[in-house]
Amino acid sequence: MKAISTRWLLAAGIAAALIGCITVPQDGADYARSSALPAPPDPADNPTTPAKAALGKQLFFDARLSGDGSMACQGCHFRHLGWTDGLALSRKVGGGMNTRHTPSVYNTGYYTAWYWDGRATTLEGQVTAAWKAQIGADPVKAAAVIAAVPGYQVEFQKVFGAPPDADNIAKALAAFLRTLNSGETPWDRHAAGDKTAVSAAAAAGYELFVGKGGCVACHKPPLFSDSQFYNIGLEAGKPKPDVGRNAVTKNPADLSAFKTPTLRSVGISGPYFHDGSVTSLEGAVRYMASGGRADANKSTLLIDRKLSDQEIGQIVAFLNTLTSEERFEPPKLP
Repeated sequence: MKAISTRWLLAAGIAAALIGCITVPQDGADYARSSALPAPPDPADNPTTPAKAALGKQLFFDARLSGDGSMACQGCHFRHLGWTDGLALSRKVGGGMNTRHTPSVYNTGYYTAWYWDGRATTLEGQVTAAWKAQIGADPVKAAAVIAAVPGYQVEFQKVFGAPPDADNIAKALAAFLRTLNSGETPWDRHAAGDKTAVSAAAAAGYELFVGKGGCVACHKPPLFSDSQFYNIGLEAGKPKPDVGRNAVTKNPADLSAFKTPTLRSVGISGPYFHDGSVTSLEGAVRYMASGGRADANKSTLLIDRKLSDQEIGQIVAFLNTLTSEERFEPPKLP
């Protein structure tokens, strides 16, 4: 138990160092009290407050933000599916299809680049881009629709001292997303000393995760992501491979590289990978443990770990202990 706790704390310290250079808001406990993690960092021009996050929560669930009034942001992000949508690829407002799987928005406030390829450099920018591309809105026109709702008129004046517009709507949505931080999981309780919180198989799975399996090289606690980009061979052999991070950096080394997804609540957030190509968590673990497909740009971290069926099952058992247990109540819309 001592060895597990020591490894956990060391990995947690490494991950915290990645985000520690940004100031955490002083009132974080007011809106992230149920989280297993501290409140994420805020940008200087958009500090998170309970009132702003509550406003953003309403907007996140409000289909009036979309181009045709048919789909809210929440339409691709469901709490019971780990803030994903359970689809390999989802449809956009207007009928178009996404070419990448909907990522979880758990703990999204901790990152410094968003989307699978990291092309958005602020959460507010990512919100605005998805507002346009996914739910088909002209933000200026959609803001006018929101501004016509009396309840929103009152709330925006309270929070921003101004009527709804494209800028402050995006800020409210981003503030809400910064509150979607993973709640306590069985593994968090185990790491804190509760020996009854997880099964022996899950505890053995963690040892494989940080040892023989090599998973922790990219999936560092407490976020279980390092926010870096890797080619894991999934685009190999496709007629039109997705170039991934390379589209942003133009660096040949980033060809078909994608951001490490969080593993918190991974047990309920399938299908898996940037293309949604693997339906089961066991299948995803098997793919990674096998070293993936051959690709000239594949990360050297991916090698055949020669795990047995029992060891695969143990890692899956561990990953299933990372599912959050916090309660979430949908908002009432004005």
